[in-house]
Order: sequence, then C-alpha cells, then structure tokens
Amino acid sequence: MTDASLAARERAALADLLDEVGPDAPTCCAGWTAAHLAAHLVVRDRRPDAMAGFGLERTPIGGLLSRWSHRVEDRARERTPYADLVARVRSGPPVRLPLVERLLNTAEFVLHHEDVRRARPGWGPRALTPGDQDVVWGSVRAFARLARRPLLLRRSDATGVQHRVGSGTPRTVTGEPLELLLWLSGRRDIARVAVS
Repeated sequence: MTDASLAARERAALADLLDEVGPDAPTCCAGWTAAHLAAHLVVRDRRPDAMAGFGLERTPIGGLLSRWSHRVEDRARERTPYADLVARVRSGPPVRLPLVERLLNTAEFVLHHEDVRRARPGWGPRALTPGDQDVVWGSVRAFARLARRPLLLRRSDATGVQHRVGSGTPRTVTGEPLELLLWLSGRRDIARVAVS
C-alpha cells in the first residue's frame, strides 16, 4: 500500500474521473449526474450543518434533515462552476480528521468512484490490491451491521474470510470486498456477487 490512505487515493481518482467525464455524465446514483455527485461530496466535506441529513432519510426526523441537505447540495451545484466543485472534491475538507477518513471516507469515496466508473459504457470491475481489499473489508463489516436480515458475507479472494450478521438462516453473498460493499450499499445491479 502507498503512503496515502485508500480514501485519499479514491478521492483523487474520483476527482480525476469527474474532470474527465464532465458535469452531465450519468452516475449509478438514481437521478444524479456527475455535477450532483460533486456537489454532494463538497457539501459533505464543508457543511457540517448538512451532514445530519445524509443517511437518515428513512427515520422520522431524517426526512426534514435530508430535505435541508439536498437543498444545500442543489444550491452548491447551481451556484458553483463544475470545475470549482471538482477542485473542492480534490482538495477535501478544510480540516482533515483521521478517524473520519478511516471510518467514513473510505466507503464514501470507493462507492462514489464506482458510481461514476460503472455508469460508463464498457466498464469492468477493478482489481484492487490485497491490502486495499482488506481496507474495504472493514467497510463491508461496518455496512453489514445495518443489514435487516441474516447474512453470511464470504470473500471470494484467496483469504476466504467470512462475516456473519443476524440470527437465523442467512443468505450467503460471495464476492470480493469491493463488490460486497457495493451490494450492501444497495447497488445490487452493478455489484458482481453470487447470492445463494
């Protein structure tokens, strides 16, 4: 693994890809273009007041908070030139917190990088290094805690490691950690996994 964290490398690669595809490029996030995604990442990095609305849409208070977050994102997208949004994605938050980087940004940037990559014609799965797959596996285990049914997550790489969540007869999902993360995050149509 290089000196830069996986989250930092994914942030840089995503910013490069956003530059390459332009603001109107589709993403795998329903209804979002590259400009929507860039605005989301900028707001996430720079507007703590909007953070509470991310991921809470399905809770009673989350709807109100989510509407605020999306309003802030829309304003950022409408008022900031796309090139500036991408530059802000690339530079990251004004203050970097290593714990946030490790716990939240790894999954965020890996997933959104794939959202842009896999919306393009002719995409194929990426081969991450074993070390990077191990880092992503940590995010898989964290996302698995949110599962509402029993699951047995099985790595298809040479490690053969498994992680079980919930009680009862589990559904088994097998794939590389990156693919399992995509599946757990709801991106089932683009995740390369075997479900049994």
